[in-house]
Amino acid sequence: MRLVFAGTPDTALPSLRALLDSPRHDVVAVVTRPDAQSGRGRKVHPSPVAELAEEAGVEVLRPPKAGDPEFLERLRLIDPDCCPVVAYGALLPQAALDIPRHGWVNLHFSLLPAWRGAAPVQHAVLHGDAITGAATFRIVRELDAGPVYGVVTEEIRPADTSGELLARLAESGAGLLAATLDGIEDGKLEAAPQPVDGVSLAPKIGVDDARVDWSAPAMRVDRLIRACTPAPGAWTGFRGQRIKLGPVRPAPGAAALAPGRISASKTSVLVGTATHPVELGEVRPQGKRLMSAEEWARGVRLTDDDRLGEGS
Repeated sequence: MRLVFAGTPDTALPSLRALLDSPRHDVVAVVTRPDAQSGRGRKVHPSPVAELAEEAGVEVLRPPKAGDPEFLERLRLIDPDCCPVVAYGALLPQAALDIPRHGWVNLHFSLLPAWRGAAPVQHAVLHGDAITGAATFRIVRELDAGPVYGVVTEEIRPADTSGELLARLAESGAGLLAATLDGIEDGKLEAAPQPVDGVSLAPKIGVDDARVDWSAPAMRVDRLIRACTPAPGAWTGFRGQRIKLGPVRPAPGAAALAPGRISASKTSVLVGTATHPVELGEVRPQGKRLMSAEEWARGVRLTDDDRLGEGS
């Protein structure tokens, strides 16, 4: 089939590579978000998908909006059979959805109808799901509600961060997407409507949502930090400034500490929660580099009055 692939971040690269390498399909163009500022220097860079497409000699379309008349006209001229989508990052109007004869087929990183929305992997980690996965479905106007072609499942490991889990799903999902397109081309694969029951939503998790509440149980603190790693990054207040936090390790055998209270030794830094303490991993003080919690504790010269969660 003639394909126009839509995607933007690194997460979409395994799928784009799989389709570029497929002997059955021809990726004739890529749709991605416009070039944006990134990095310390805030220089303008193309998206990861745009970079890979340009290396492969594939036409790159960067519409500010997917409903722009110029983009829609170009898409009609390209005349794709299908438009596979992985983390494109923009809404698709009906005028765009109507162009490819087999529609737009999205790879979504949850087991639909669970976790419809922008942050399915983060919410699966945050809510303590044991199993998640990826699903391919035909895009309709309602958010992530289209009929499903296929799924793959993935165990969520006890120490998984969102970044680690998403990386595994991006790889297994790439195979699912390629197989889905093969089945559509063969005429042997029919999409099934999603169940009415079991719908849950996964809205974007912002910086304010990533603030650690030390009065919560240790399990909740652990899940929140892993869910927000690497983005947007969990954080807490300390002496009026913000500190970014890497994953922690629950320490149920340690002596109890009041929520936010810090106990540091040469080998560990413990912080109290509503239940048992957690052991800090890596931290990044405001304006400084990433460092171990032990190095941070030595540098700030902790006092008995210090606690995490105060000020920001």
